[in-house]
Amino acid sequence: MTELEKGPQGRRRGRGARERILGASQQLFREQGINGTGMDQLCAVAQVSKRTAYQHFPGKDELVTEYLRRFDPGVMSAAFDRTDLTPRERLLAAFEVPASGTQEPTPLCPYIDAAVEMHDPEHPASQVARDYKKAVAARLTETAREAGATNPEELGEQLALLLDGASARTRVLNSECFPTAAAIAAVLIDNAIPAAGA
Repeated sequence: MTELEKGPQGRRRGRGARERILGASQQLFREQGINGTGMDQLCAVAQVSKRTAYQHFPGKDELVTEYLRRFDPGVMSAAFDRTDLTPRERLLAAFEVPASGTQEPTPLCPYIDAAVEMHDPEHPASQVARDYKKAVAARLTETAREAGATNPEELGEQLALLLDGASARTRVLNSECFPTAAAIAAVLIDNAIPAAGA
């Protein structure tokens, strides 16, 4: 028999506390920001005691870092791992952001959010964000190379910057900017891949 714990309301919670904490962090960090989310609220939403939360994550810094690590472990695999698309189409697919299902525009990239909120470039979450952004640029570069770009590194960096700019602009203007970014990406791609315009 597994050892069970009692949650804040005295109900038996059992296993899965770590996943509930991470699920609550995904919801609350996206809705309220990292700094706007307290551990008391996070524990209430996850239905765990603070003691349990701190058993799984020694502090909020560790929780934020793990939240980022798990957010997109495949580094945009929905775009880059598609075998039904050509490399050029995969580059454009990176700009196809899934609809949020609400009237709200696409939320700001969680990695940008975390880097801005942490303020400390040495914070572990800032490092995870930096590594993720480098991985996205590397995947864009690799796909640009497959597509036949004359300078895949340059195209990869341009597209990475365009993705981040679309995310930030969407947040600031409260209006979806990814369709415009996709149109700009198509021009950049066609200019960088000699055969694409032919």
